[in-house]
Amino acid sequence: MSKRVLIVDDSVFMRNMIRDVFNGTDFEVAGEAANGVEAIERFRQLSPDLVTMDIVMPHKNGIEATREICTLRPGAVVVMCSAMGQESLVMEAINAGAKDFITKPFRSDEVLKIVRALFP
Repeated sequence: MSKRVLIVDDSVFMRNMIRDVFNGTDFEVAGEAANGVEAIERFRQLSPDLVTMDIVMPHKNGIEATREICTLRPGAVVVMCSAMGQESLVMEAINAGAKDFITKPFRSDEVLKIVRALFP
């Protein structure tokens, strides 16, 4: 059975790139969000198995959204997507409940290796 994914990024380009990573795999993109506020709303609506979360976004950043999602569902699987040079933010995200992180720019095989390891 496929795992349902919520893609959260303020960049349409990045959301499309992440969607392409999951096309034709055992992951199904259930929805997308462009900021942290939308991410929390979509998480409540869709109850995805996995959330890919950008860190720097308008309205509510990915760290705040991750913290709130992990409060809504302890054990939620959130993987942060960060640009190079945001290492301190990644650690803050892990402390907020994120399970792992992907560094942008990324390769599809790296993303799949990271997310598959979270669902043994």
